[in-house]
Amino acid sequence: MLARIFEGSSYEPYLYGLFGVIVVTFLVIDLGILNKDAKVISQKSALLQSIFWVTISLIFAGIIYVVSDNEGDAFIFLSAYLAEKALSVDNIFVIILILRYFKVEESYYHKVLFWGILGALVFRGAFIFLGDLLIEQYHWILYIFGAFLIYSGVKIYFDEDDIEIEPEKNPFIRFARKFLKITKSNYGGKFFFKRGGILYFTPLFLVVMLIESTDLIFAVDSIPVAFGITRNEFLIYTSNIFAVMGLRAMFFLLANVMHKFHLLQKGLSLVLIFIGVKMLLEYFDIEIAPVYSFIAVIFVLVASILLSLVIKAPEEEPEAELPASEEKPVSQKPELAEHKSGV
Repeated sequence: MLARIFEGSSYEPYLYGLFGVIVVTFLVIDLGILNKDAKVISQKSALLQSIFWVTISLIFAGIIYVVSDNEGDAFIFLSAYLAEKALSVDNIFVIILILRYFKVEESYYHKVLFWGILGALVFRGAFIFLGDLLIEQYHWILYIFGAFLIYSGVKIYFDEDDIEIEPEKNPFIRFARKFLKITKSNYGGKFFFKRGGILYFTPLFLVVMLIESTDLIFAVDSIPVAFGITRNEFLIYTSNIFAVMGLRAMFFLLANVMHKFHLLQKGLSLVLIFIGVKMLLEYFDIEIAPVYSFIAVIFVLVASILLSLVIKAPEEEPEAELPASEEKPVSQKPELAEHKSGV
């Protein structure tokens, strides 16, 4: 039935509409109904949400398989989705560091991640369409992307240093602390509020700003990866956003167990190298079929996860607990933070 509906026309405009309805509907339900009030997200809830978003993504891939004239489109979508999902692991680790650096109460995690990811939907879309425009004009940029991914993959593979964040060096944070009135308290989970004719911003506003800016940095890796898999804007954007939409649930699910998958970083580096090589092979008119790319990506990631469980890390660090939620009383007069000393 679906095939007959789309027969004779491109399926993409219709699926763009379906995609938009799915994203907007569940964003409204998420923040407006299910998580209207600040609360701690349980492991069970995170697991159910993760299963939900993976299921929705697989259904969407199934629809693409049915309506597309090219059966490989579904495998391309899944390959890009899986690659972005895997690359999100590093993003999750950095988000954990940011939340702990600013001592954010656990009950506010969901709200911060919601708005951070909402911004990512916009910025990633801009990155993807800008990248496609540049590649359309200068096709050789693809080969630069490929070389960059190989370099990044090799660097990540041999990089044993722990990731560190330095908010005081972030230009957006420095600008905010210099020109905005930043309070010390989160004031009931608000990002900003007005009192006495003065607009105040809370540390949660800085946290969202920092998450947004670091996501732009991660997009420098993930967007070229997507272009290494396909040039189809529709498949790149939808797979990327579906992966990002499930990022919050994956954060709550993996936050306390990520250290157990110590070889996943190696797997991610091999995926980057594989896709980089795939991009460079196009120069010699050598193409790897979408189904084989999908098999290669999923094999490497699954193998790295399973090997992480079998082979213990040289030095296992104790499991770090997420900070407990402590609700602080709101004072009548905003308590401003020192700009130089931080929040």
